[in-house]
Amino acid sequence: MDYHTMTIAGLTRQLPLCRVNERLRIAAFVIFGDVEMTEAAAAALLEKAPDFDVLLTAEAKGIPLAYEMARRSGKPYLIARKYPKLYMPEPVAVPVRSITTDKEQTLYLDRSEMDQLRGRQVLLVDDVISGGESIHALAQLTRQAGGHIAGKGAILAEGNAADREDIFYLEPLPLFFD
Repeated sequence: MDYHTMTIAGLTRQLPLCRVNERLRIAAFVIFGDVEMTEAAAAALLEKAPDFDVLLTAEAKGIPLAYEMARRSGKPYLIARKYPKLYMPEPVAVPVRSITTDKEQTLYLDRSEMDQLRGRQVLLVDDVISGGESIHALAQLTRQAGGHIAGKGAILAEGNAADREDIFYLEPLPLFFD
């Protein structure tokens, strides 16, 4: 297997290259289980983040990042779930399709969670922004709730996402074409 070496928040990691199609490979950045990276990335993102009241991320890879950012900032965080849960009597849904998923998915917040966003400055965070669909879905949920988007941040901006002016991130992540 081929790897891409990069330094993120002062830490060097070997990211395995995974084939998306005949021409494209992406470097897989998986934060699960990497406590050192989670802590370092959360601290570095908070230094770049605008003022906010609450964090919002999508299930699942953004969860450790949002948790650590919440712990460090003392601000609450919410998770847009991929499936409605029994504890969600009034789920609100937004469709999303990301580069790492082979089919359309849906993100859900319960009405009570939406109420927690109303009138608040919401910081949207994820591990990687590539096509931007997950962040876009989080923004839709925030707007539907009556919240205000304080900013959109990620550890890595993949491919053309690194050229976006509406996000902040720690490092660009290249795409690999054969």
